[in-house]
Amino acid sequence: MNRPVSLPAESMASFEADALPANPLHVFWHLGASSAWSLSPQGWLRPDAAFFALIFRRPELALVPESCAAEIALHKVLSKEALAPVGSAELAAIEDEDARANFEMFLAFREALLAAGSLEGYYLTVLRSARIQVPPLFLDALVATVLGYLQRDSEDAFQVRAAQLLYREQRVSLSEGRALCADLEALDSRQQFAHSAAGLLDVLSPENASDFWRQGESALYALDLTHELNKELAHGLSFKLIRSHSGLKALSQVLTQWLGHFLQGPDKEVLTIEPLPQVDDSAWRWHIGLDAESMSLLNDLYEGKAVDSERLGRLLSLFRLHAPARSDKPIYLGLAMRPDGSLRLKPQNLLLNLPTDWVLRG
Repeated sequence: MNRPVSLPAESMASFEADALPANPLHVFWHLGASSAWSLSPQGWLRPDAAFFALIFRRPELALVPESCAAEIALHKVLSKEALAPVGSAELAAIEDEDARANFEMFLAFREALLAAGSLEGYYLTVLRSARIQVPPLFLDALVATVLGYLQRDSEDAFQVRAAQLLYREQRVSLSEGRALCADLEALDSRQQFAHSAAGLLDVLSPENASDFWRQGESALYALDLTHELNKELAHGLSFKLIRSHSGLKALSQVLTQWLGHFLQGPDKEVLTIEPLPQVDDSAWRWHIGLDAESMSLLNDLYEGKAVDSERLGRLLSLFRLHAPARSDKPIYLGLAMRPDGSLRLKPQNLLLNLPTDWVLRG
């Protein structure tokens, strides 16, 4: 989608009150709010007007000073009712090709999702297609909404912050033995973008968790993805301090929820994912990279290829996925940042790269 411009404040105010839900967690899902959780018979989320209204608030569909009368009129209609029918003549009347294409993509997505009947069902259909042609913006909105539902009763700020990693790009900073990740788009929007998240942001902790909740979507806290901290003592002694509030643990819990929501059968009831600093398993049989970098890295390690220290140093964590009802052999997961320090977790990898005997719903 084109034209990444800011939505005028007066345009947003006209429908903001109607579009936003009462659930206070909506502020953490950016695109993922829904006015009410309407579920299909299989317990999946039905698309509703509030979901599409939030997507329509995106800058790509905002009016600009050059917008023609036809674009302004259609924007007004869809801002008031995101499910309003739109005729081909109304689209053809939009003079700007990019604007017209953006409206067409939004409407095609809207109709396909309504036809699918559930967000999860549509998401899986898209992932299983030979070629994904849906804009990443829309897929992120689906992921954010499902996570918002899964976290609807959460009182754990660490899990809520960790869930954002599944649909928002992050920047990782390695500083003093700690791996801190910060939301990349939020950093950009505040004009605080830098190669280091440390020093720009507070790190989420039990002490500032109440501030995180209070600030809502504007909350900008780094999440600590460090396995453990080294505590130096006198006389050259040291010990490892196990962190009781770990971003990796919170991410593991979110990934467990995410996978369990899509699994069919008893596995989701006993599914566990836990972070590991290393894997020492001579019977290592299956692995999944949670991003492109870690998938390539794990493939090379599994095949016994040489991996240089710089590349290995970008591996943030390994995880152990275990479902005792299915197999006594675990699946290992990996999470790695890119060479520029960015991190783009792909939650679809966890759904598409399971062994063939793992069955997803839908």
